[in-house]
Amino acid sequence: MAKRDYYEILEVSQNASEGDIKKAYRRLAMKYHPDRNPGDEDAETRFKEAKEAYEVLSDAQKRSAYDQFGHAGVDPSQGGGGFGRGGADFSDIFSDVFGDIFGGGRGGSRAFRGADLRYRMDITLEEAVQGVEREIKIPTQVACDACQGSGAAPGSQPEKCPTCQGHGEVRVQQGFFSIQQSCPRCSGSGQVVSDPCKRCRGNGTVADEKTLDVRVPAGVDTGDRIRLTGEGEAGEQGGPPGDLYVEMAVKSHPIFTRDGADLRCEIPVSMTTAALGGEIEVPTLDGRVTLQVPAGTQSGKVFRVRGKGAKPVRGGAQGDMLVRANVETPVNLTARQKELLDELADTLEKGGEHHNPRGSSWLDSVRSFFEGMKF
Repeated sequence: MAKRDYYEILEVSQNASEGDIKKAYRRLAMKYHPDRNPGDEDAETRFKEAKEAYEVLSDAQKRSAYDQFGHAGVDPSQGGGGFGRGGADFSDIFSDVFGDIFGGGRGGSRAFRGADLRYRMDITLEEAVQGVEREIKIPTQVACDACQGSGAAPGSQPEKCPTCQGHGEVRVQQGFFSIQQSCPRCSGSGQVVSDPCKRCRGNGTVADEKTLDVRVPAGVDTGDRIRLTGEGEAGEQGGPPGDLYVEMAVKSHPIFTRDGADLRCEIPVSMTTAALGGEIEVPTLDGRVTLQVPAGTQSGKVFRVRGKGAKPVRGGAQGDMLVRANVETPVNLTARQKELLDELADTLEKGGEHHNPRGSSWLDSVRSFFEGMKF
């Protein structure tokens, strides 16, 4: 099968700089490395292609030969210059590329940072808007008090790994190319425990439950997170603990809904108050306010009550309360009440005035619609 173009493999143009080529190789090597894709033959193939392309394009002499003659210029089986040692130092490049995977150092045991934890906190809308302090209990892994986190039985110490001689890494040969990878015996720690601690069974950590006080600032919303540094799981081999992320989940409210910094609610308004005007009491999260309803208010009218919303947690102006009027039609009328409504209806019809603004505009629209149609 014909070889793929080296520039195509690294996904760079033919005039790419040396820095662009190295950057592209780092990205592909991180993506397709076998340790990150165990058992994936396609990833292994792409990894080998990227290595081969980088060895050629990172060396000025080989790159020039490749640009002139293609693969024949650098493939010894085709009479070209072959793969020499003149290019990049691959032990250095792999230490650079995979240092963040395998611990970043050459030699010595490595400490492992503890895992981060996530906790979902259910809070009410009032607590989200006004802030609250809550006590939470979380299951976690803490350093074993019997072995002080070493994993070795009291009175003993972890020993240097005989496979990697305490370096935490081993060199693996793959054809003409060798790389360093995490030691399979000690998992990169550089140490092994021959006499494990009975309490933690050599893990160095034990299950526990922590009680924490969490201060939730005013203005948080669903999805906001509070980071508690160092409150995650304990590290291994003396490594630092992880962090705890407390994620907010605001419960639905029977009256209010949140729209950014604003709060919304719907208030029933009697037909007489809507027609004649009046006052209604509106609830807010910090008490009641009186709202003036002008005469002739229609259902769906929205009133704004300034400063009765939420204050954004990241700063900004306080939101408002948006009150939507819902004009109610009276039900369960007595005979006398029905008579009075009939009398009102008669006076409205005989008055010759437009008492129904929405109805009048709707009828005008209907007339225009039919006048424009051809039957």
